[in-house]
Amino acid sequence: MRERSVSSQEQAQAIDLTPMLDVVFIMLIFFIVTATFIKETGVDVQRVEAITADKRNVSVLVAINEHNEIWIDKKKVNPRAIKLHILRLHAENPNGGLVIQADKKADIEMLVLVADAAKSAGIVDVSVATLVK
Repeated sequence: MRERSVSSQEQAQAIDLTPMLDVVFIMLIFFIVTATFIKETGVDVQRVEAITADKRNVSVLVAINEHNEIWIDKKKVNPRAIKLHILRLHAENPNGGLVIQADKKADIEMLVLVADAAKSAGIVDVSVATLVK
């Protein structure tokens, strides 16, 4: 009988960690749900500098590297299929615009191809990303 009373006293003195773990997991879920994710192109692009650069609401981010390859969401895209990719991404956020990050050494032909595909997909706000001088 005496052994039981000692073990029940030990249990009474132990700290219950269950409520603390509940709070930690709830906070973790809150931070994961409310986190803002940054859109990245997936390739390194050396942008051109401009004095009048400003920030925009972006729904589609397209990168053109120095080898004239088009990248969307870290995936290389065939120039013939660019319009389909832009349509799909624009459907997810119809109020956003399109930003083209073209490398300094990229051909202007690719930039015009992407801009034309965006206009024909119904995107009104098409801009070229630059660095602030």
